[in-house]
Amino acid sequence: MLRKLLLTLSFGLAALLVAALGYWNLNPESLLEQKPQASTDNAVDFYVINAKSVEYQADGKLHYEMTSDKVEHLKDSDKSLVTKPDLLLYRGAAEPWHVQSERGEVAPGGTEVELIDNVRIARTDEKNRPTIITSSRMTVFPDKEFAQTQQAVRIEAANGVTTANGMKAYLKDSRVLLLSNVRGQHEVR
Repeated sequence: MLRKLLLTLSFGLAALLVAALGYWNLNPESLLEQKPQASTDNAVDFYVINAKSVEYQADGKLHYEMTSDKVEHLKDSDKSLVTKPDLLLYRGAAEPWHVQSERGEVAPGGTEVELIDNVRIARTDEKNRPTIITSSRMTVFPDKEFAQTQQAVRIEAANGVTTANGMKAYLKDSRVLLLSNVRGQHEVR
């Protein structure tokens, strides 16, 4: 009789335990302590402080020289985040285009560079005339020597100031196409 009572009590306790597990939907994995996993999205796999990069053309002339405070490479997207990029784009010429911004994002392979915040592109031509282009954001395609933006643009040249919304700049030809709402103030000499 005592044996039957213990057996019934054991089965009853086991049934209650199974019912409780089913009620609270507990599984063995949730009973183990789980540590939060770090997100690998946008995880930096390496970075460089005070970066400097120099590239020469096939004929040995200087193509560009770039410095930045910091470069961070994102593992998953293969993008690089650049802090305070400062680029001198010579293209073999004596007078370089000087490109600066607060930060930038470089696409894989360097085919496209998104310049963000306080973008400034400046050049002094062979006659010592300065040209300064400023915007809040600009996309540069280094291999094509082309830059574009949909943002407001200001161009200060030796003979006046021009503003517009949107721009396409053909750096190789030193030619700029303004897209809309163009306003200018020019001095005739």
